[in-house]
Amino acid sequence: MESRYAVVHYAEIGLKGHNRGFFERTLARRIEERLQDIGPAFVERLPGRLLVRLPRPVPEALWVERLRTVFGIAYFAPAIPASKDLHTLTEIVLRHLPSEPVPSFCIRASRADKSFPLTSQEIERHIGAAVQRQTGWRVDLSEPAWVAYIEIAMNTALVYFARHRGPGGLPVGVSGRVGLLLSGGIDSPVAGYFMLKRGCEVIPIHFHSGPFGDWAASEAKAMAIVRQMRPYGMPPWLYVVPIGEPQRAIVLAAPAPYRLILYRRLMVRVAESILRREGGLALVTGDSLGQVASQTLESLTAIEDAATMPILRPLIGLDKVEIIDWARAIGTYELSILPGEDCCQFLMPPRVVTRPSLEIVREIESRVRIEELAQQALAQAMRVPVSDQTPVPIS
Repeated sequence: MESRYAVVHYAEIGLKGHNRGFFERTLARRIEERLQDIGPAFVERLPGRLLVRLPRPVPEALWVERLRTVFGIAYFAPAIPASKDLHTLTEIVLRHLPSEPVPSFCIRASRADKSFPLTSQEIERHIGAAVQRQTGWRVDLSEPAWVAYIEIAMNTALVYFARHRGPGGLPVGVSGRVGLLLSGGIDSPVAGYFMLKRGCEVIPIHFHSGPFGDWAASEAKAMAIVRQMRPYGMPPWLYVVPIGEPQRAIVLAAPAPYRLILYRRLMVRVAESILRREGGLALVTGDSLGQVASQTLESLTAIEDAATMPILRPLIGLDKVEIIDWARAIGTYELSILPGEDCCQFLMPPRVVTRPSLEIVREIESRVRIEELAQQALAQAMRVPVSDQTPVPIS
């Protein structure tokens, strides 16, 4: 059905006590942003829910497309507002009966306004009896084929006929700002998704091997991934940092097995500097414990030693199959497997240390003058816009 209205329910936000208003206002703002190209949306805060109004009716499929990616929403439904009058509510339900007979149905009512003279069960019985008189359909309260939902709010009533699941979590913007080390591979976009779901603003930072190697394909792939994640709250830009020259300097001065650890420590330093400019508080990586040599506990410890901010690893306990399933679900998998050389594949040593000594790492860094290399890379960092017209790289 087409509707100008949708009712939005949240879950976790309802537990926020005195801060709940802040979370509700942020969620309302994110919904307005997601609908802004359809028309100016107005979001009204009702007890325990939000009522969204558009200037014109839109198909249910469009409501689903937009609201299913807004974090903080538990479920939503295109709805029909009505007066809190039992006769009116019954008439609305009868007007919207399915055109073909259904094997069973039920009415599900909830009553936020306890001053309404009928209980939820009485509303259900009255409207259900009217439907049965008109259709003869069987009532099934456990697994009905068709459901009509009635909500009695404080200043209005709402009728709807299908609930759609939202992504849950918290609205983007309530939990601070983090920097995502976006490699262009499978893992880091999923890590970014999970931080968006926890209400963080995510600043994507992509390192490539420029001016060497196939850095342009790597950058194009990272931009396409950011564009794919825009509906979830990723910003319309990313930082791009060429580190080919610093990597070459590391190769000339560092033992081969330790180079990858030094590359990653370099990226941590540069990403922190970028994130401080953006007012961020933590870095995020797509590390999964034990997945590759640089993700052993010893390697992670050696890399994190270079950081002054927390490093968050939302995928640390997931295996590769689970991460791939999430990448497919959010639409980044097919982009991540396109050609595009990861910066750590550039000048990749034949053997990588899996249990690096922190003392040795620090001693090698003193020889390669890592701080100077970090400043050199930082000077080349650029914030690149990502638009809906950003080309997808060709496989």
